[in-house]
Amino acid sequence: MASVFHHFLLVLVFLDTRAAQPFCLPGCTCSEESFGRTLQCISVSLGKIPGNLSEEFKQVRIENSPLFEMPQGSFINMSTLEYLWLNFNNISVIHLGALEHLPELRELRLEGNRLRSVPWTAFRATPLLRVLDLKRNKIDALPELALQFLVSLTYLDLSSNRLTVVSRSVFLNWPAYLKRRQPDCGAGILSSLVVALHDNPWVCDCRLRGLVQFVKSITLPVILVNSYLICRGPLSKAGQLFHETELSACMKPQISTPSANVTIRVGQNVTLRCLAQASPSPSIAWTYPLSMWREFDGLLGGKHLTPDTRFIRVLTSSTGEDTALSELAIPAAHLVDSGNYTCMASNSIGKSTLVISLHVQPAQALRAPDSLSIPSEGNAYVDLRVVKQTVHGILLEWLAVADTSEEEWFTLHIASDEAFRKEVVHIGPGINTYAVDDLLPGTKYEACLSLKNQPPHQGQCVVFVTGRDGGGLEARERLLHVTVVLCVVLLAVPVGAYAWAAQGPCSCSKWVLCYCLHCRKAPSCPPAAPQCRDGSFREHPAVCDDGEGHIDTEGDKEKEGTEENS
Repeated sequence: MASVFHHFLLVLVFLDTRAAQPFCLPGCTCSEESFGRTLQCISVSLGKIPGNLSEEFKQVRIENSPLFEMPQGSFINMSTLEYLWLNFNNISVIHLGALEHLPELRELRLEGNRLRSVPWTAFRATPLLRVLDLKRNKIDALPELALQFLVSLTYLDLSSNRLTVVSRSVFLNWPAYLKRRQPDCGAGILSSLVVALHDNPWVCDCRLRGLVQFVKSITLPVILVNSYLICRGPLSKAGQLFHETELSACMKPQISTPSANVTIRVGQNVTLRCLAQASPSPSIAWTYPLSMWREFDGLLGGKHLTPDTRFIRVLTSSTGEDTALSELAIPAAHLVDSGNYTCMASNSIGKSTLVISLHVQPAQALRAPDSLSIPSEGNAYVDLRVVKQTVHGILLEWLAVADTSEEEWFTLHIASDEAFRKEVVHIGPGINTYAVDDLLPGTKYEACLSLKNQPPHQGQCVVFVTGRDGGGLEARERLLHVTVVLCVVLLAVPVGAYAWAAQGPCSCSKWVLCYCLHCRKAPSCPPAAPQCRDGSFREHPAVCDDGEGHIDTEGDKEKEGTEENS
């Protein structure tokens, strides 16, 4: 009986001991260390930081797990935690309240994660933090007051990140650094302050001047883990050590130009130059008259809309360490190119602008010595195009500038191969759009814009072809939206952009062949092909790529073959 009672007591003691031990996560190990109880989860697939950890843990070590964030309230029951190691996970976000309830935290190690930034104000909740390890992350910036709450820190590791420029104010405002700079604090009282800044892509320009001076002046008790900090850029200083680099002070751009007033004749080439000196090196941009039209025309590196589309080229090159030259080249200048061209240079310190005035004068007409003087009604630069399809038609938009200084009115001529007469619309000054409604399906139209009552010249017109009507308003709306998008033909003209578009059972290339050969012989064409009835439209060479939706069905092919045989 005594033996049974003895075994019963042993079982109770064992169960009481097991009950006193805190729960350990599956796959993890728990141990008793000299500083307290430790939890280690190495290469365990934890999607998040466990929320049921015991408050008796002094150290938590979770590494090589797919953790991607430190959410708020992660350690709400762990007020006695002193060591938190979260190395080599995928943490990219630390929430502002992630470190709340950790007043006893001494070490925070986050090596080898994906942090681009850190909520530095979160360290207000950890006044006893002594070690902060952030190496091998993607941190690319440090605010000037980043370290203001790390009052007890003795080890800061920011090595192997993406820092390019850091102000020395980050360290001069650091309470831990200021405490060690006080003359009444001996080295025996305060431990050394260790900082790691190596293996970052430092850009050694004027913005890094303060940090370079700080590194050169560092003395005990501040220690750099690796004092050989190396410049990664700019090219002129790549590979230099901080101790060998001399950097100038920063300054806002100063701009100059060889000539602020340029006068040329129509058709001449001209290059406007802007020289900017600044530290750090400036970036240069131009604003100039009709800039929106130029972007619409595909200039400044865009694609040709017509074979004679002019490229307005901007070339910026470095002529020195802190000097840049930008050139804006205008080939074969038009009257519309006249105006003020603004060169703007900017850097992190400020920006400056310079205005260059360009005057394009009309070419003087030569007159025969014995001919009679006939007053000219003037000429006009016209750029006419289809810019939008509507439910019932299209929207025309144009840029028109007359040679004369007076405000001129223009005449818009609209004709089709189905109409017996042209529609004439008089356009007053200041108007540059017109909606053409009630278009017929399968019809070719020509719109021309001329000065006053003058007949339109080549280059002042745009030609377009509507598709075949499928019946009903909904089909008609779809037709007009497909017309210009799916099949566009660019016609070679001096200035204007001629667009010919069609939708039908044959491909774009067949439409083009049909149109180009129809006036010489009568090939078979789909019913929606435009007909050259009156010869009032000029023929133009055309190129077209097939778009989506132009698929020949077997029925269409058979129909085409029947028409050819007939």
